Amino acid sequence: MSNALVALLGLASATAIAQAQPAVIYDMGGKFDKSFNEAAYNGAERWKKETGKPFLDFEIGNEAQREQAMRRMADKGATPVVAVGFSMASTVEKVAKDYPKLQFAIIDMVVKQPNVESVVFKEQEGSFLVGMMAAIASKTGKVGFIGGMDIPLIRKFQCGFEQGAKYANPKAEVSANMTGTTSSAWNDPARGSELAKAQFSKGVDVIFAAAGGTGIGVYQAAKDGGKLAIGVDSNQNHLQPGTMLTSMVKRVDVAVNNLFKKTTPGAFTALGLKEGGVDYALDKHNEKLVTADMKKRVDAAKADIIAGKIKVADYMADNACKY
Repeated sequence: MSNALVALLGLASATAIAQAQPAVIYDMGGKFDKSFNEAAYNGAERWKKETGKPFLDFEIGNEAQREQAMRRMADKGATPVVAVGFSMASTVEKVAKDYPKLQFAIIDMVVKQPNVESVVFKEQEGSFLVGMMAAIASKTGKVGFIGGMDIPLIRKFQCGFEQGAKYANPKAEVSANMTGTTSSAWNDPARGSELAKAQFSKGVDVIFAAAGGTGIGVYQAAKDGGKLAIGVDSNQNHLQPGTMLTSMVKRVDVAVNNLFKKTTPGAFTALGLKEGGVDYALDKHNEKLVTADMKKRVDAAKADIIAGKIKVADYMADNACKY
């Protein structure tokens, strides 16, 4: 092979790499779920706006599409391919092995492959803060949690919320329900509303929903019943102004934006309060509900968690809520 041909092939390869587009694959619930997937979409869109470059994306309609979508992106030479959600783990592990020259990333799960970066969050820390706010705002001393699919990750939210509520009010009562055991639990507003109404009937007056699109039903039930609700993942305060006490923001948007900018093959990152990965949301839509005393107490706890003075139990450490 001539030197000129070798150089030409090298240039073509370099050009292909330079032109490679990043891709994001959303999981069940759709990219406009106003929650987890939409946060990922917003991060990708921000990267697009900042760089002027396009990206590829795909919305999973059923579980069988996960591998098909990921292989399609890989066949197009997309890199990195960012998989949104814990349920993508086995697919990422399988496909990444078949495309060792491409970079992959997954959010909410750890995949130990040399060309995969894993990003997880310390959801328990942000949930602790909104648990405090729920207990402080509650007039009955009874607060509630409604999760989506019953998995350890969502139990992690629940455990942190319960700890925060008990920290603010040791006598607080915490009710909890999960929506279901399949992926449809992320997109069932009617069931979310039903569960919320059942909790409200027992005296609960503030509910934290960590249930994707199902949470929309919880928030509507709270508004209709004159109660309070707490959003999750994205800042959902604007969905029902005056009803949303706050939202436990999980910066999936930041994670996707950062991954599009640069992936570190084989790396593992855990984002908590200290890293700005989770927090509570305060804006014009809920500022009248968050009193100065509430903010002072919650911000003090936030500082103590960051400093290590308050240890928030991680349910996923041993599949138990021990605190």
